[in-house]
This record gives sequence, structure tokens and C-alpha cells, in this order.
Amino acid sequence: MPRLNAASSASRGVPDRMARESMNCIDLFAGAGGLSLAARRSGLRVRLAVERDRSAVATYRANLCRGDDPPVVLEGDIAAMRASEVRNLAFEPGEVCDLLLGGPPCQGFSTHRLNDSGVGDERNELVNVYFAFVRQFRPRAFLMENVPGMLWPRHARHLDAMRDHAREAGYNLYEPVVIDARDFGVPQRRKRVIILGLDGSVDRDGFTWPPEPTHARPAVDGVPAGRLPWVNCRAVFAEAPIGDPNDVHLTHRADLVAAFARTPADGGSRVDSGRVLNCHRGHDGHSDVYGRIDRRQPAPTMTTACINPSKGRFVHPTLNHGITARQAARIQTFPDDYVFHGGLMAAGRQIGNAVPVTLGTALIGHVVALLNATGLTKAVARRDQRVAA
Repeated sequence: MPRLNAASSASRGVPDRMARESMNCIDLFAGAGGLSLAARRSGLRVRLAVERDRSAVATYRANLCRGDDPPVVLEGDIAAMRASEVRNLAFEPGEVCDLLLGGPPCQGFSTHRLNDSGVGDERNELVNVYFAFVRQFRPRAFLMENVPGMLWPRHARHLDAMRDHAREAGYNLYEPVVIDARDFGVPQRRKRVIILGLDGSVDRDGFTWPPEPTHARPAVDGVPAGRLPWVNCRAVFAEAPIGDPNDVHLTHRADLVAAFARTPADGGSRVDSGRVLNCHRGHDGHSDVYGRIDRRQPAPTMTTACINPSKGRFVHPTLNHGITARQAARIQTFPDDYVFHGGLMAAGRQIGNAVPVTLGTALIGHVVALLNATGLTKAVARRDQRVAA
């Protein structure tokens, strides 16, 4: 187990446990590892990841299990796992879990579902599974991510269940907040619900949630003081590294290539492309399909179908094909050396399901700062007690 230098750490006032090791983190519903990568960038030691998608597990292992001290990665249905047994695989007795991450699959909460579709979706019941792991691991904090649709009134019982679970387990649950990735430097307009829970022992005095945005929409008179303008996605379309296996896009039929050629650079829609199908007639929905991404703006939301131009504004800004998996991954702020496995369609699904790494780092880093401060406070109290004795 990697250790910090205990002597030098103690001399800086780092608490006893943190002098021995970095803070621990686990990632449930880990997908391709976007949150795990963000956790590492925030100084956490990722101890465990759970994911059922085989291609996502291959991606996770290839990118995050290299070198010494890799996390335990469990492939399978988390609902069929015993939280107590899983904990024993990743933690020694007495070890502390500082942060539990993970968003249960969100399709049941999707805003694209109509009427009462999704209300009885079994995937929504994974919220209960999530809290079974919270109770077993007893993290000092947990962070859950999902789509805005989970806040719709028809899903109120799930939010009520979360509140009940958190209260019964001794956690202070912050109200769900909708966060736009653009406000934290991600070159993509992507809104997600973030839910934070803190153990009752964590000192929340002076802590604010969510963190203050770092970026804002450019306005006529500039952006608010202390903030940067939203990041456009121009850099996403720079050349990919030579030999990058994710520098691939769908191969299109000749009629689709011709439709893309008719679409204006950095814009357009299915109307401009001239490709209006029977399912498009009689209504003005789906106007973005076959449209080009505008490099001057943040990109549209990367979905699980982000490499398919028939599913949204996913055509290259100037070339006559859909975006590559690498371009989609860059929009999600994955580094170029992060390789997605399983083929193009599987890569698109993993990328679309991920939390943007830059956003994850901002959120996790804010929580880690609180946990560090709480740990320091308790360490000083213990030291003062020893001195007084």
C-alpha cells in the first residue's frame, strides 16, 4: 500500500490517518471511469470500481489499473452483489472510505421519455442498491450524478426514498442541484443533477454546496467578475494522435454524405441537409439531427449515440461525416491517452454515459477540501487533548 512520508506529513499538520495514506474512494456504476479519473486528479486513492458493461470494464482496466496499487474492479450486476462481501474485497478491517461515487443508470429518468414512461423502470430501483453500499461502506461523503429528469414530479418517490435512506443512515443530504458543465470549463452544454450527502460527523460549518462556477455565458458587457467565458469546442477538432484507435467515425452511405455536404459549416439541421424522413414530417421536433457542431460554441450534450448523426447534432463542423470517438471523448474532457475499448458503438455509449472529467474534478475537489479541513480540525483536537492530559 503506498504511504505518504509520515514525518514530513505530520510536520505540516496533516491528521494521523492521512499521514499514513491518501483518502480512499470507491466508484459504483463506474462506467468507463470518468469519475474515477477525476477522483485521482483530486488526490484520492480509488480502491474499488463496480460496473456491469463488459466493454466499459475493459476500458476502465486498461486506463486505470496500470501500475502499482490498482483498484479492485468487479464486473457484474451490482444488485446481485452483497455490499458486505464487496467491502471485504477492497478494504482491510478498520479502514475508512472517505468518498463514495457513482450515478445509477439514468435511462429510467430520461427527459426524452413521455407521459409516465420510466416510472416503473427497474433501473430506478438501483437507488436502493446504492444506499445499501452507503450503509455498508459508511463513507464520510457520497456524491451521486443523474439526469435532470429524475427531478420530474413522476419520480418524486425516488427522491423521497433517497432522503429517507440518508436520514436513517445518519447523513445530511443536500437538495439536488442542476449543474451545467459549461459553468465549470467543459466545452459542452450538459446539465446534470448532483446530490451530495455528508456523514453527520463531518463539520459543515462554512461549507457551501455546490461550488461556485468558474465560467459563465459571455454577455455584451462581459462575463461576471472572477469568471471565465464558456469554453468553445474548437480545440476538440484538432488532429488526433497518430495511431489513435478512437480516431474513427461511422461509415456513411452516399446519400448521407451528400446530405452532410449540403449542410452549412458550423450549423445547419435536417432541413438544410434536405434529408427529411417520413417520421420528421408534420412536426418540428428533431431539428438538430444531421446538423453540424458549431466550433464557436460549447458542443451539444454527448449522448450514448453521440457518434451517430441521425441521433442529434453530431456531424463534424466541416467534414462530411459524424464526429469521431476521440472528438466525443475530448468534448467530455477525457485526455487523448484514454483509450475506449469494445469498438466504435461501445466507445460512443461509454463516452456518452460518462461524467465530464473536468466537471467531476471540480465537484470532487470541492468535497475533498471539506474532508481535508474536517480531518485537520479533528487531528488538532486530538493533539490538544493529548497535550492537556
